[in-house]
Amino acid sequence: MTQEQLFSLGSTLAMAGWIALALAPLRRRAAVLTARSLSALVCGLYATLFVHGMLTGPPGPEGAGFGSLAAVEILFSQRSAILVGWIHYLAFDLFIGAWEVEDAERSNVPHWIVLPCLFFTLMLGPIGLLAYLLVKAVRTRMAASA
Repeated sequence: MTQEQLFSLGSTLAMAGWIALALAPLRRRAAVLTARSLSALVCGLYATLFVHGMLTGPPGPEGAGFGSLAAVEILFSQRSAILVGWIHYLAFDLFIGAWEVEDAERSNVPHWIVLPCLFFTLMLGPIGLLAYLLVKAVRTRMAASA
């Protein structure tokens, strides 16, 4: 498969998971299981791309690494590294979205309140997670004081 096809595959799998999570009130457990399963598939794609790159690709560009912002910039100067990084984001954000939906049920957070958090988790990862954690904290505090 080409890198474009792999990008499309990963993005399509992840989007299917996000759609399942958005529709969670219809069948919450099935939606969470679907999203987690799709996240696992995206994780498998990530692992495959990573191992393939390590075994067949040239070593990273001179100076690439994780020790400084400049080294990370050099690391992501390669198209294959950008693809692997994108797949990484897709897998983790979808897993966090599935956790939010599952946790919301346990924490009695209505799904309509979780939907904006899911949107921000999809688009801005940590901001969506932070939004969900804040919503949950407020709801927990309100329930405790009632």
